[in-house]
Amino acid sequence: MNTTPNTTPGIFRRLDAEWAELCADPGVRGAVYGWLMADCLAVEVAAVTDSWVRALGPEQLLAALRPTESATGDALTDAVLRALLDRAAGHGRSAILAARIVVQAMVPAAVRITRGQIRPFGGRTLDDVGHMVIAALFEIARSGKVHRRPGRPAANLALDALRRILDDLAADREPRGSALNVAEDLADPLDPACACMVRCAAATAGLDETPAEEDLTTARLQLLELVLDAMDDGALSEADARAIAGHYRSNPAPLPDHDAARAAGTSVSTWQRRRSRAVARLKTATRSTAQPAA
Repeated sequence: MNTTPNTTPGIFRRLDAEWAELCADPGVRGAVYGWLMADCLAVEVAAVTDSWVRALGPEQLLAALRPTESATGDALTDAVLRALLDRAAGHGRSAILAARIVVQAMVPAAVRITRGQIRPFGGRTLDDVGHMVIAALFEIARSGKVHRRPGRPAANLALDALRRILDDLAADREPRGSALNVAEDLADPLDPACACMVRCAAATAGLDETPAEEDLTTARLQLLELVLDAMDDGALSEADARAIAGHYRSNPAPLPDHDAARAAGTSVSTWQRRRSRAVARLKTATRSTAQPAA
């Protein structure tokens, strides 16, 4: 079942292609049938999808998760989604599969959230934000915090995802490649002795790979000093500091996000969110340091 229109590119169309493969997997079909039977939802799902109970699979489960125009249908949708979220909060492959089905059910809402956060000029691309939304939905589904809350679980999922995306995007407002200009706001360049100390400390911490025979710009040295101070104060971890220092540089060129994410063993969207949050923490630490003592 295709859940997104043909005009929707990127991550959402890839999700649909993956969903078709899941629906054809006998193991997945058996797992879904077993869940519905165990949760005493099989008969009702079969009724609303006009299916035989023994033929129930991912397609029927997804259909039961779609909004309806009746109170009875809405109650079943909520019950099925709560049961899935309960399983998604568990462990093992079954929990991951349950969370994946929850994400597929939320694709229409994810598309709306994504399109609502795209700016006409600059900022993240549709696919970038789409990755962030899908990752947020998956993580929230796995958190075990949604299905116990009052209200409709789908609405709670969408609201939690939107809040997370707004927070992430707020921490990364500037255009890529020039998103961190706080260092350039410092009044004076570093004196030679201080510059040497900053460069040595940055190299020791793995924050800078510039060849020793090449000079660093004042802005680069000031950024490294800010990052080192934030590390000393506990505002940034070593991994966060390296993410910032490695991204906001000109020589050598920054490592592309997909390569950096692969090296870190994570997804591009997760890597971008991690760096955005690190930048926000650095800015907060810098403002706190810059404020005069009362």
